[in-house]
Amino acid sequence: MASLRILKFLRQFHQKIMQNQKLPCVLINSFEEPYYVNEDHVADLKKQFNLVTMQEFLENKTHFSQEIQAIYLWGGKPVIDKELLQSLPTLEIIVSSGAGLDHLDLNLIASFGVKLANTPHAVTNSTADMGLALLLASARRILEGNEIATSPDTKSFSINWMGQEVTGSTLGIIGMGRIGYKIAQRAKAFEMKILYHNRNRRKMEEEQAIGAYYCAKLDELLQQSDFVLLVPPLTPQTYKMIGKRELGLMKPTAILINIGRGQLIDQDALVEAFQTGIIKAAGLDVTYPEPLPRSHPLLKLRNVTLTPHMGCGTHQCLLLMKETMVESLLAALSGLPIPNEVRLK
Repeated sequence: MASLRILKFLRQFHQKIMQNQKLPCVLINSFEEPYYVNEDHVADLKKQFNLVTMQEFLENKTHFSQEIQAIYLWGGKPVIDKELLQSLPTLEIIVSSGAGLDHLDLNLIASFGVKLANTPHAVTNSTADMGLALLLASARRILEGNEIATSPDTKSFSINWMGQEVTGSTLGIIGMGRIGYKIAQRAKAFEMKILYHNRNRRKMEEEQAIGAYYCAKLDELLQQSDFVLLVPPLTPQTYKMIGKRELGLMKPTAILINIGRGQLIDQDALVEAFQTGIIKAAGLDVTYPEPLPRSHPLLKLRNVTLTPHMGCGTHQCLLLMKETMVESLLAALSGLPIPNEVRLK
């Protein structure tokens, strides 16, 4: 369905291009490390847009400020601030990869009359897979097992190596949006009891489809869960929602998984919880900052599995994100409804 819409947009867009005889300018961060547009996508993007890097823009602001119609935000870059928006009077839309919007000042963007789109559907399955992968890796101590299996000092394998059973355990999901629901669907296959806490309760038929139970109070979920998985958006209300008090409510055998944002957890309280045996382990795809300072205590804990914010890091997901962003760009620049538009206040 998305492909058909893109083809429609392309036909209308190319008609417009033929009339104007030039590609619209789209601002990107860079073609080079570390914050660069995916190199596999560049050739396709260049067929439809004149890509202008931040460096090129800064070196020739007078020219490009009157030309740039869109910003292609990949990995949260370039940074959108008042100075940049003021310098782009012809800007129509910002398209942002991923589902999170915490890196953007929505009120600021709205005040300039600029439209915004993101890619929430594109990242759902890959991020849900990552959540379950971290849960399994942390529960079965996969990284520790790999160290033993590959260590030159290993002479034998212990028959008493133990992790946590996943099948039949209780999973508490905090944030039952698209990704949270997909995780619940996967957890059902492991015969897990599913609890969830969310700003809004799901429909009864949606709960029944996955066998999920709603916990109106977060404390109830924390006390009952063997695994607590965080996937809510980062907002002022969810900032450090898991702190010393919340960690103290969890089972001493509990495992905490975070695939949302690093600031959902008070990391100092988490380190203390491990040092005092409050909880068993954690799997973190996100931290604050990213990456952590190389001396950070979380890097030294064997019961913490850390990954480099790669929840949507699959070839298929990145391609779908690019296609979704292009679809939104083409729609906006063609004066058509934007399929993935974020409604700004």
